[in-house]
Amino acid sequence: MTVPSATTTAILNLIARSPGCNLEDIVFNCRGLTWNQVFLEVDRLSREGQVCLTQQRPGYYIVTPPTARKGLL
Repeated sequence: MTVPSATTTAILNLIARSPGCNLEDIVFNCRGLTWNQVFLEVDRLSREGQVCLTQQRPGYYIVTPPTARKGLL
């Protein structure tokens, strides 16, 4: 098992505090990270099933913990 990076930890902590936040909120609240860094990490976490990424409308994505998504189904 690998140790999560500071980027991973920051994003997961933010999503845990604010489930259902949008991608831009994450970028705004992770001031030390670029938009690209946040996007790539959220994409990786989504592919690994650690977060759920849901498109609300073109260009607008909501990020939730995986358990929150299961409750919506």
